[in-house]
Amino acid sequence: MALITWTAAQYGTNVGFADQEHQTLFGLLNKLYDEATGGAARATVGASLDALIAYVVDHFAHEEKEMVAKGFAGYDRHKAEHEALIGICADLQKKFHAGEAEVTEDVGQLVKSWLDSHIPKFDMAYSDALK
Repeated sequence: MALITWTAAQYGTNVGFADQEHQTLFGLLNKLYDEATGGAARATVGASLDALIAYVVDHFAHEEKEMVAKGFAGYDRHKAEHEALIGICADLQKKFHAGEAEVTEDVGQLVKSWLDSHIPKFDMAYSDALK
């Protein structure tokens, strides 16, 4: 069962690249969540964790590049939000690969909660500037 489902009503920004990338991100998160909570091999979970984090880093860089190019006024605050999540992800990734942490249902819920807050509050705010 999907942890998070993208809908235009809940997560749509009306910015084509962002909505497409968010849908891909949700798919990667759901895959990781299903593997982690479904008893997949640790190596499989680790590969999906790495893929998700790499995608998130690239997505954030793309959003930030577009915000700078369009002179979006909320850039600094938005970038700080991105950096905070990347810090959490990098810490989890390091600990997971060192055998000091697991990807659990709580981890999935934390990321889902972050997305549930970030996309409506921060990403939808750049809609007019980036369209």
